[in-house]
Amino acid sequence: MTTLIEKTAGLLAFVRSVEAGSFSKAARAIGATPSAVSKSVAKLEARLGTRLLHRSTRSLSLTGEGAAYYERVSRLLRELEDADESIQGPSLPHGSLRVSAPIDLGRLVLARLSAQFVERYPGVRLELLLTDRNVDLVREGVDVAVRIGPLTDSALIARSLASMQFVACAAPAYLDAHGTPASIDDLRQHNCLRYLTSGRPLDWTFLEDGVAKTVSVAGNFDSDDGGALIGAACAGTGIAYVFRFQAQAHFSTGELVPILTQYATPSQEAYAVHAYLRHVSPRVRAWIDFLRDRLEVDDLVSDSRHKEPLFTPRGV
Repeated sequence: MTTLIEKTAGLLAFVRSVEAGSFSKAARAIGATPSAVSKSVAKLEARLGTRLLHRSTRSLSLTGEGAAYYERVSRLLRELEDADESIQGPSLPHGSLRVSAPIDLGRLVLARLSAQFVERYPGVRLELLLTDRNVDLVREGVDVAVRIGPLTDSALIARSLASMQFVACAAPAYLDAHGTPASIDDLRQHNCLRYLTSGRPLDWTFLEDGVAKTVSVAGNFDSDDGGALIGAACAGTGIAYVFRFQAQAHFSTGELVPILTQYATPSQEAYAVHAYLRHVSPRVRAWIDFLRDRLEVDDLVSDSRHKEPLFTPRGV
C-alpha cells in the first residue's frame, strides 16, 4: 500500500519536473538525484495507471492526462507552501515564485528589479518567464503575471502597477534626411514603423488640447515585436511609436530622439494578475508591493533629459 509520504514525494517530483523541464533540473531544485526523481514520477504513473509525461533525450512534455493532473496538484503544492508561511508568521517570504511578463518589459525593466527582489528576499526562488502571450496561470503553474493593456480574463485578481506611456521617436540620421515632423498630420508624409497587434497595425494616438487624435500611418516595416521596431528605428529606417521604457536607453545614447513632444501621448495600464481568490501567497504579495514601490522610485522610471516619466505610478 502506498503511504502518504510516498504519494507526496511523487507529486513533488512530478510538479518540479514539469516546471523545470527535465529530471536533472528538478533534482537540483528539490535536492535529490535525477534517477530518484525519475523513479518517483514512474511510481506515480504506475499508481495512477496512466502516463503523465512524454520523455525524450532532451526534454519532457505533458500528456493530456498529465496536463489535467498537473493543474490540480501544482495548486495543492502551492497551497501547502503558503500554509507553511502562514504558520511561521511574519518571517521573510520564501519558496518558489513563478512570474510571467512581456518580453521587452521583462528584459529592460523586470530583470533588474528581479535581481533586487531576490537580494531583498533571499529565501525566494524566482523564475521570470518572458513571453508576449497571455499564459494560463493555473495550467502553467504561474503565480503572478505582469500584463500591459486591457484585461480580458475576469476570473483573475488584478492590481494596478503603473501607466506606461507611448512615445514617437526616430534616429537623428532619419530626421536629417527626411525632416522632423512638426505636427501630427506630418506623420502621413513619413515612413512609420508600425506595431502589429492581433495581425493589425496599431494606430498612433496623440492628445491635442486634451482631445485624443488618432492618425493612420503607413510605412515599409511592421512587426509584432517592440525590440524589432526599435532596431529598425535606430538603423534610420523610419519613425517608431513605442512604449517610452523600450526607447529610454536609446534616448540616453542619442541613437534615438523623441519627436512631437509638444503633444501628450496616451498610456496603457500595467497590472499584476494572479489567481488567488482568498489567500494571497506572501511571496506574491511581496513581489507586487516591491514592483509598485520600485516603479515609483527607481531611476528606470524617469527620463532626466526630457523630464517625463517612463511609468506613472498608480493606486490600488
